[in-house]
Amino acid sequence: MSVLRTAGPRFLKTLKPSFRGFATSTSDWLLSYPQTQVSTLDNGLRVASEKSSGDTATVGVWIDAGSRFETPETNGVAHFLEHMSFKGTSKRSRVQLEKEVENLGGHLNAYTSREQTVFYAKVNKKDVPQAMDILADMLTDSQFTEDVVQSERDVILREMQEVNSQLDEVIFERLHETAYRGTMLGRTILGPEENIRSISRAQIADYVSAHYTAPRMVVAGAGAVDHNELVQLSDKLLGKVPSTGTRPVALEPAQFTGSDIRIRYDSMDLAHIAYAFPTTGWCDPDTFPLLVIASLLGNYDKNVNGSVHSSSGLVSNIASGNLAHSLSTFNTQYSDTGLFGVYATAEQYDLNQLMHEVTYAMTALCYDVDEDRLTSAKNNLKMNMLSQLDGSTQICEEIGRQMLTYGRRMHPSELLSRIDAVDVNAVKLCANRFFYDTDFALAAIGPIEELPDYNWLRRKTFWLRY
Repeated sequence: MSVLRTAGPRFLKTLKPSFRGFATSTSDWLLSYPQTQVSTLDNGLRVASEKSSGDTATVGVWIDAGSRFETPETNGVAHFLEHMSFKGTSKRSRVQLEKEVENLGGHLNAYTSREQTVFYAKVNKKDVPQAMDILADMLTDSQFTEDVVQSERDVILREMQEVNSQLDEVIFERLHETAYRGTMLGRTILGPEENIRSISRAQIADYVSAHYTAPRMVVAGAGAVDHNELVQLSDKLLGKVPSTGTRPVALEPAQFTGSDIRIRYDSMDLAHIAYAFPTTGWCDPDTFPLLVIASLLGNYDKNVNGSVHSSSGLVSNIASGNLAHSLSTFNTQYSDTGLFGVYATAEQYDLNQLMHEVTYAMTALCYDVDEDRLTSAKNNLKMNMLSQLDGSTQICEEIGRQMLTYGRRMHPSELLSRIDAVDVNAVKLCANRFFYDTDFALAAIGPIEELPDYNWLRRKTFWLRY
């Protein structure tokens, strides 16, 4: 399989997507799905869009900047900046900004991740120019006044308290902390409390001037958008964004450490466990085998009937033994690294058998893969991929993310072709590359006295066969 960033149409010449199990109308629609139009402005900013029928559109700006680009002293500044962008510009106060979006009947949102920052709006098609004006105003003319910076600290601290009360959020923060200890990938997106209380206006402005440059930005649009109009609006509103920052931007190399972090609370009803192996970045050829493996392992919810009959051996065994309340497979990827694993919640006396089932299922893929289960997993994955083509916001999200990660937007037919190309041998090779006899990272919170220790779990990453 080719490297994903440079594949292009050559991949589609050698592979045709399989539509077994899909209605003919769906197959015809997918084959006629529009190509993404991409243009590049003089300053290096890229504009990518897909036009579809309907009366609504989603437009946004995806920026190649997130918490990973910070330092220990400025950790949290990217997220702080996201908050500040909604506090007003020189021509729109915070109240005016909120009223303008409300009057449009639109939806304006933003989020910060470890490697990306995103601002987007969903509006009626006639309001796309106004939405682009609002987004550009927020990105290029936000007023980081000292009084607003001070007042926003309490808002972010309250957000931190809310996040810390959600164990499914906390467990993954702890997983990153132990897996990438000593690096920026191991730090939280919000930053520590002492940083939130001390981040200055100057640090926010410095982050913008260094990272918010045109070549690191993608304007994405989906739905009722006209590409030429979007290019013209981008050139008018963002054409003066500088091509270079005030200082070089260096991405700290990912450094994985096999380790665990265990926080025991016997008073909790359930244990929360995240168990993960280090993998690879978005553009690696094993990206799609990893997605197929995630589908093979599956997801489980105790409240959903029929799991004992799942095509996933792991899910079926867990359901039969009533070993967990929930289990989900995750595949988190960054530009040069990733974490693949399982997140589960279970009662304290089921942890030993639960981890046996999890480790057995993952290590077994290094030795043998059932053809029928692989086919079922690939079909499930293809249906999940197709579901992401429902709605302009989801499509816009995929366009922006893929333009930053792959440098291009993959046509849905190519996505399905790449899934079809994953055979038994590809799964075994991928599993051996990432799971076989390999150090892992684990985070656990709750009544975890019965959770096997690191060496026990490490021994389960390979089999002795005579």
